Parts: sequence; C-alpha cells; structure tokens
Amino acid sequence: MNEKIRILLADDHAVLRSGLKLLLNSQDNFVVVGEAPTGLAAITLAEELQPDLILLDLNMPGLGGLEALPIIRQRSPDSRILILTMHGEPEYLQQAIKNGASGYILKKAADTELIIAIKAVMNSEIYVHSSMTKELLTDFLPDQEQDPDQVIWDSLSSRENQVLKLVALGHTSAEIADQLNLSAKTINTYRYRGMEKLGLKTRATLVRFAMQRGLLDT
Repeated sequence: MNEKIRILLADDHAVLRSGLKLLLNSQDNFVVVGEAPTGLAAITLAEELQPDLILLDLNMPGLGGLEALPIIRQRSPDSRILILTMHGEPEYLQQAIKNGASGYILKKAADTELIIAIKAVMNSEIYVHSSMTKELLTDFLPDQEQDPDQVIWDSLSSRENQVLKLVALGHTSAEIADQLNLSAKTINTYRYRGMEKLGLKTRATLVRFAMQRGLLDT
C-alpha cells in the first residue's frame, strides 16, 4: 500500500482551509497534516513537518506567500509547493515559479482542478492554471523564433497530450476513458485543460492544429 501524500495548508481563511481539508482527506492517497494561517506559521510548520506538498496562498497577514516561498524551499527542500491564490496576474505567476513553486492554481478552479494539480506536481510536473500558460511560456521562452503554439503543445502533461491526440483522431471521451482506464469526467478535464492552453475551442480546430504540425504522426 502506497503511503499517503502529506499536505500542509497555508491560508489565512479558516473556512477555506476547512473545505480544502475535507476535500483532500476524502481522497484515498492524501492527508492534511497541518494548517498555517500566516506566512511565518507556514515556514515553521514546513520545517517541523517536512510535508510532501504545501498549498500556499499568496495573501496572508504579515509575511506573504511570495516572501515565505524561498524560505520554505530552503528549510523544507523536499516539499513541493503549489500556489493556490485568487491572483491571476502573470507577474505573480512568474515570480512564484522563479522562486521555486511547482505549480500555480486559481482558487476559482480549486474544486475542479486541485486534485489533478496536486497529482501533477507530485509527479514532478509544473502545473499552471490553463488560462495562464501562455503568459508563463512567453516569459521563459529562450528563443523568440520558436513557434509558441508548438512550445505550448510540448508543455502539455503526458496525459493532456495523450488525450488530445485521441480526441483529434476521432475518439469519444467514453472511448478514451476505456482505453486509458480513467473516468469520462477526468478525460473531459484533461481535454478542456489542454485545449484551453492551446487556445482552441472545437475538435475541428484541434484536428487542424495537430495536422499542420504533424503531431498525429508521432
């Protein structure tokens, strides 16, 4: 039996922490081991508990999440840090990733994306809320001559890539779910996230995108 992923919640809103704790503890492989209402408390508990994952808010009394982030990385180096915030501005995202965060998700999507985000981060992936992917890649592109759409495709998680290829090849969500041994709801989440990252709205535009770049032949 696999050990549970030990999670520290760092957010100043007690009601939100309570809801997150309930959601996460309902998962078979997650357990909340601590709660921190401030940045300083997050640093102290991270050092004491050495959790596998820290859900870190940016706005907290006193020391904020961005200021606490590098200190937490130093004192609990093996912990993955996933930012959970209301701020969708790209400068916050870029600063968080540069300071060592493994992911960035908006609170408005916490009920639909949080579990997927945690699993991705714990699988050593960088997880960014789908609407903000282009802002992040634009900042980190080493060569402005690269095709940004191709870079975004390359940045998709392995599951997003796999699902979108099967969608482009004409498979339904139910068929893909059977093939990958996942639920149709999970398939639809991967499909939505991947297409939003690429800025595509329909299967037809996905097929055209994939064919133009020869992505269905790989």
